Amino acid sequence: MTVRIEGPDFVALQVRDVEAAAAFCEHHLGLRRAPASPPGAVVFDTKPIPMAVRQPLPGTDLDAGRPGLGVALWFATSDAHALHDRLTTSGVEILTPVTDSPFGPMFSFTGPEGYVLTAHGA
Repeated sequence: MTVRIEGPDFVALQVRDVEAAAAFCEHHLGLRRAPASPPGAVVFDTKPIPMAVRQPLPGTDLDAGRPGLGVALWFATSDAHALHDRLTTSGVEILTPVTDSPFGPMFSFTGPEGYVLTAHGA
């Protein structure tokens, strides 16, 4: 029997302050908490892949550099321009302007605890 990986099934950002990171995701990104989360984490009801913010795993040094360096995490949105405007108005650091891409308009911004996040959509 050949074992293969189907693809990403869950995404979690390791953070120092789970509640502050969860509040960022709820307030700025409009994510909704899932009905249940394991201890030390907040899981969001995102589709098609659930996402969470969680306490760092043993051995993770969040002070060793920018969180998630080398990983690109993209969020689909129905309106990238409106999200960009909402984040800008809220004082969220925008890292790249809205530009056209093969996936629609896209831009990057600083998320919880310095993670670089990208949004794309119509």
